Formats: sequence, structure tokens, C-alpha cells
Amino acid sequence: MTISVWPDNKPLDVAAIRDLPEGERAEQLKLVAKQVRRLVVQMIDIARAGHIGGDLSVTDALVTAAFGVLNISPETADDPGRDRLILSKGHCAAALYSVLALRGFFPVDDLETFMKPLSKLNGHPNRLKVKGVEANTGPLGHGLPIGVGSAVASKLSGKNWQTFVFTGDGELQEGSNWEAAMTAAHRKLDNLVVIVDRNRLQQGARTEDTASLDPLADKWASFGWEVAEIDGNDTAALLKAFTQNRNGKPLAVIANTLKGKGVSFIEDRVEWHHKVPSKEQVELALKELA
Repeated sequence: MTISVWPDNKPLDVAAIRDLPEGERAEQLKLVAKQVRRLVVQMIDIARAGHIGGDLSVTDALVTAAFGVLNISPETADDPGRDRLILSKGHCAAALYSVLALRGFFPVDDLETFMKPLSKLNGHPNRLKVKGVEANTGPLGHGLPIGVGSAVASKLSGKNWQTFVFTGDGELQEGSNWEAAMTAAHRKLDNLVVIVDRNRLQQGARTEDTASLDPLADKWASFGWEVAEIDGNDTAALLKAFTQNRNGKPLAVIANTLKGKGVSFIEDRVEWHHKVPSKEQVELALKELA
């Protein structure tokens, strides 16, 4: 298979998306998210490996942040004042790479090398290899502590860039997240946003059967965070949450999502955490995402 998105695989005109009225912008972001999902399916098919369920659930939030909110671009990748996007759930690198490619950080055709020997597009993102990757992630619970450090540096520098950290919900069973959450609230890091991909599934089981996280919103609020609980597959809701008043606090967006979103036979199925679709299933998935 050859990666295919649209004619010439040209990067999107992000400025045009951001200049749209909010409602139209949300609709355009939905179209981008569909393209990202198509890329994810194709990448995992070519590599015969990947974490397709979590890639598909976090896509809408990643797209909304990268194309609709954050100040990130290939031209400003080394600018100290740029915004930071950190994918703490690093096993969902296919979604991140697809977003970065469509954002113009590297050619879309490079996605065909995903997880191949000596490819820069590792199964977990590496900031030394891929432009636009802000942190090496994969071991869970690392992204938010790094994000807190980034937000503190932003305050100290006076540049006040934003840091968005994307976590999985199963990942929140790691204690390092809650140490970071305490520090962020104590320092009033209102330039920090954590997005919890709340798809309620982790490797092998449901989160609530493994180590219950609910009431999750109350937990974040009790740690001193502003909290928004939304439909995490709704770009309009994501746009509103990402730009809301934070009242001098860090913001936790609990994005209730569907694991495998967009592909009917993958949605909300625990076995698709790390499963590769057959050739017939790939064809069906791409038809559903057409």
C-alpha cells in the first residue's frame, strides 16, 4: 500500500482554518481528523504493528490542538516562544506523526516508513529524530511531569507559551501524574493543559475493572485544577474547552472518547489496543472513513 490522503499530499492551509468562524472551523477540523484516521489505518497496515484503538480515539483532540489552537509550525519549531504539544501516551505515535505530517513538519510520504528499521518514525516518538516532537515518551506517566517543567520555564522566561499534554486514562494509574498535578496547581500554571483521552479501555481490560479512576473530574478539581469534561470526539466542544477561561489554574480536559473511533468493528473493543487489521478489514475501515 502507498499512503494516500489527497492529490499531491500537500500540507493543509492552517491559517485558512484558523481564520474561519468557530463553527466552520470545527467542521473543517472534523475533515482533518478523518484524514488523520485514514493515515493511521494505512500506516499500521504497512507496518503491521501499532496501537490503532488509542490512535483513533485521541485523533480529534490532537487535530483540534495542532490545527485550531496552538502556535506550532515547521517554521517556528526551534522558536523558544513556541507552544508545546506533548503526547504522553507515546504508543499512539501514529496519530501524532500523521498530524505533524499534515501540519507540514515532514512529507506525508514519510509515513510509509513508520516502524521500519532505521526509520525516524519509531513506535514511540523521539524528539531527536522528528521535528515537532517535544518529548520522548512511551513509558507512561512521563509526559505530564515534562509538561509541568515546560510550563514553569514559560513562566520564568516571561514568554508565556502554552503546553498541552495528552495522556491516556489508564496512564493516570501512574503516581507520577498526581505528583505533577500537585506541583502544577501549587504554581498556578494556567498555561498548562492536560487532555485525558478517556476511552475507558487500557491494554487487556477496562480502566474501571483494573484500577478505578472515577470520579475523575472530582479528583482533578480536588488537586486544584480547573476542569472541563466534554465529548472528546467533538471538535466544537474541544475548541471551546481549549480556549476557556482557566481562572488562574492549570486546566484538565477530560475528553470522553470512543476507543477506535470512526471504524465500527474497532470501536470500544479492548482487543484492538494493539491489534493489526487484516487486509480485508483495512479496506472496510478506509471505506468507513471515506
